Amino acid sequence: QVQLVESGGGLVQAGGSLRLSCAASGRTFDLYAMGWFRQVPGKEREFVAAISQSGGSTSYADSVNGRFTISRHNAKNTVVLQMNSLKPEDTAVYYCVTLPSYLSRGPGDYWGQGTQVTVSS
Repeated sequence: QVQLVESGGGLVQAGGSLRLSCAASGRTFDLYAMGWFRQVPGKEREFVAAISQSGGSTSYADSVNGRFTISRHNAKNTVVLQMNSLKPEDTAVYYCVTLPSYLSRGPGDYWGQGTQVTVSS
C-alpha cells in the first residue's frame, strides 16, 4: 500500500507560481507512474500531468502544457508539480495519484488527501 501526502498549496495572484510536493510512503514508489489531478467543486476531477516510473517521460493536459512541470525524485519518494504563470482557472484542489503508466488518465490506485490552490485575479 502507498500513502500520499501533498503540500505546497496556497493563495497566489494570477501570473505567480506555486510548487506542489507529494511525499509517498512505502518502498514501491518507483514501480508507479505518478500523476496530478485537480478538482473544482461540482465538477469532475481533471487530469493535469503525469510522469513515468523513471521520470524520463511526461504528459500534460493541454490547459497546463508549457506552464506546469512535473518531476520526481525516486530516492526521496517525492513527486513535484511546478506551476508557473498561474491563472484563476487553475484554482482547484490538487491531488497526487499513482498510475500504471504516464499515459494513463486514471482513476489510479492511490490518492492523496489533496491540497488547495487558489489563484486570484
